[in-house]
Amino acid sequence: MSELNTPYAPGTPAWVDMMTTDRGATTEFYGGLFGWDFEVGGPETGYYTNALVRGLPVAGFGEMPRDALFPVVWTTYLATDDLDESLEALGAAGGKVLVPGFDTGGPGRGAIAIDPTGAAFGLWEAGTHIGAYVVNEPGAVVWNELATRDPFRAAEFYRDVFGVGLDPLPDFPYTQLTVDGRAVAGVFGMAGGIPAEIPPHWMTYFAVSDAEASARRVRELGGVTVGDVVDSPFGRFTTAGDPMGATFRLIQPPPSTRD
Repeated sequence: MSELNTPYAPGTPAWVDMMTTDRGATTEFYGGLFGWDFEVGGPETGYYTNALVRGLPVAGFGEMPRDALFPVVWTTYLATDDLDESLEALGAAGGKVLVPGFDTGGPGRGAIAIDPTGAAFGLWEAGTHIGAYVVNEPGAVVWNELATRDPFRAAEFYRDVFGVGLDPLPDFPYTQLTVDGRAVAGVFGMAGGIPAEIPPHWMTYFAVSDAEASARRVRELGGVTVGDVVDSPFGRFTTAGDPMGATFRLIQPPPSTRD
C-alpha cells in the first residue's frame, strides 16, 4: 500500500477527476468496479464527489454543466507549487489555458490547459487537499500516460513548464517524465496505425488485482473493454470505457510492484 500526506513534487501527476453527465451512474459504475466509497460535497461545491479507498481520496467527479460541449474524460492534474508561475511558463512554452486558474478555498487552486500537441491536462497547487492520498494499489491510480503524435515536442513542453527530467527509451517512441530521478509519467508517440480521429490525450491507469476479472466486471456494469487483456513488462492491462464514455486502463502490476 502507498499512502501520501504531503504535497506532490512539481510535474508529478497528483490527481485525476472527471466531469460526468450522470454522477449517480458514475458512482454506481466505479463503486461496483473498484469498491470505492464516496464523499459528496455540498451544493457550494456543485456536489463534487471524492472517491475513497480506505477512507482516503483517490479520484474525483464533478457534474458537467448541461450546456457543455466537451466529452466525458478522465483529466490528469500535474502538481505545481505556484499555479500562477506555471501558467505563465505554460504560455511561453506554447500551451493554452482552457479553464483559468480557480480557487477552491482551503483545498487548493487549479486550472485546465492544453499542451502544444493538443492534449488537455490539469494543474493543481495543493492547499489542504494534496490530491490522491492512496496510489499504486488496487482501486487507486498507478500510472498516467500522454499519447500524442508529437511526443518529443510534448516531453520538452512538460520539462519547460514543470522542470521534470526526460528519460527517453531506446528504439521506442516513449519518454518517461522524471522527478528526482524517479519516473512519474510517460509520453507515448501514437503511430500511424492509430485512427486519426483519436486526439492526443492523457490516459489514467487504475491498478487491479486481477485484470481479467476486472475486465469482465466492466462489461457487467455496462462499460466496454477494447481488445483482450495483454501482457507487458509493467503488468497485464486492457483499455476500458465507462457508460458515460470516459476511457481508462486497468492494469494488474507484477507481484514485485504490489508488495
